[in-house]
Amino acid sequence: MSGMSAEERQREIVKTARRTGAVDVNELAAELGVARETVRRDLRALEDHGLVRRTHGGAYPVESAGFETTLAFRATSHVPEKRRIAAAAAELLGDAETVFVDEGFTPQLIAESLPRDRPLTVVTASLATAGALAEADNKTVLLLGGRVRPGTLATVDHWTTKMLAGFVIDLAFIGANGISREHGLTTPDPAVSEVKSQAIRAARRTVFAGVHTKFGAVSFCRFAEISALEAIVTSTFLPASEAHRYSMQGPQVIRV
Repeated sequence: MSGMSAEERQREIVKTARRTGAVDVNELAAELGVARETVRRDLRALEDHGLVRRTHGGAYPVESAGFETTLAFRATSHVPEKRRIAAAAAELLGDAETVFVDEGFTPQLIAESLPRDRPLTVVTASLATAGALAEADNKTVLLLGGRVRPGTLATVDHWTTKMLAGFVIDLAFIGANGISREHGLTTPDPAVSEVKSQAIRAARRTVFAGVHTKFGAVSFCRFAEISALEAIVTSTFLPASEAHRYSMQGPQVIRV
């Protein structure tokens, strides 16, 4: 593959990253038949175009309007970190009696971490979350109707937002594909963005929970500002200095 142009190499790198979830500089150099510095240069260019985020020794794909990971993939990525975050987010329930649980694997883990010793009404667009809680003690589960997205098994479109508009919810647990101080919370799909926006409008309190790789990433559709959040729950992989910068915009930032 050493005869490939830079554009062809970069297209192949993005394809591999999206298929496998991450790429390694050494492995790419061997597969493409080029020097490691060439791969690093390609990754820098791809990061400049918002297609990947570089890590030490590699990169992972950025979700965009043309690419989004499935729920099945998310259930295999950063799982210990997501479980810690979910447990910490669930502890912010307070005296809430009604909660919205967003689509995604981390929100599903939050739902499963909610206390079982008190009545609670859970509103969700996620079929996976509704199924996980359907037989739980003291839980009333309201599944929002609408078109089901095959990759995430969540409902969207006007049926979903119309149902949400009729509720006043004590606490919304929200996820995002990206969160940045400049652009707020973002997601690739406009239909998903509208559901998230409506959930935040319906909620008295909003908590964002997400792994460290979400921070600094920017996707296609903006649905909330950082100042709309009561709290951000993430892990200690997000540097304390960066967490402080987010907290300056209003929310409490909890690192676990």
